[in-house]
Amino acid sequence: MLETSATIARQYIDAVSTFEALEEAQQEATQVRGGMYWHAGPASAPDAKYLVRTTPAGAETSLGPRTPENDAIYARFTQRKRESAERVSGLKAALEQHQRLNRALRVGRVDPLVVALLGRLASTQLSPHFRVVGTHALYAYESTAEVRLDSDTLATRDMDLLWDTRKRILFSTQLAKVDSSMLGVLKKVDNTFRIRKGQKCTAVNKDGFEVDIIRRERAGDDPHPIKLSGEDDDFWVVQARRANVLLDSPGFSAVIVASNGTMARMNTVHPATFVAFKRWMAQQPDREALKRRRDVLQADAVQELLDKYLLQV
Repeated sequence: MLETSATIARQYIDAVSTFEALEEAQQEATQVRGGMYWHAGPASAPDAKYLVRTTPAGAETSLGPRTPENDAIYARFTQRKRESAERVSGLKAALEQHQRLNRALRVGRVDPLVVALLGRLASTQLSPHFRVVGTHALYAYESTAEVRLDSDTLATRDMDLLWDTRKRILFSTQLAKVDSSMLGVLKKVDNTFRIRKGQKCTAVNKDGFEVDIIRRERAGDDPHPIKLSGEDDDFWVVQARRANVLLDSPGFSAVIVASNGTMARMNTVHPATFVAFKRWMAQQPDREALKRRRDVLQADAVQELLDKYLLQV
């Protein structure tokens, strides 16, 4: 592995600072989603206005007749909404500049498709329901450590997403707000994604890049089998051995950078959990020898990161 240069490290830190400021601003903006307006009274009393709060979905709630208190509520809301929009707009412009610098300085090397998919999960508020597991998690670890792992350690053409069955009702509710299916969410990024006929937990695009969605082995009141939506063409989530270990472990989150400079947040498992899980996988007699050797390689690499660069994690 190689440590990144001071120039790249500084640019990454500055870009992440702006990215996280935008995350915070967008979260604050959710508090002023929708709108507020004065509704005219009946024809018999047109000046008897009522303050109405609206939601993005179009629902309306009356906050009562016009009073000095409601005048103040309306003024505060409109001011907060205006200031919030200005802040988000400004930070988006700043982030675009950082992303151009990221590309020019070659700050990142993640596949842009991976970053775009994670960005889509974030924008649809589906991110809390998934953890990236497997090889792609290494990008989160190396970004935080400000190093570059050997390319052999990172080589992969698929991304594994661990879905949290414990939040399945919340997931279904949120998915219904943003798309008709999980496959539809992916297709908004790359319209060539299709569910594989003989492997319903996997979607593949025209370039052969795969997204696998896995779950813990059945426990408690988990239904089985599980399909992520009612659409005919969508993911059937497959059980993975000991996935509960990955689900129950402490989380780890980092901002990753694509080779084109774009950025996204990756939520994954703690590096120590990754190491332990990879060492367990390497000991499984039914696992291919080539994969077992790679498990050891990845476990050793992340353990070195923990020992040398991630001491505070």
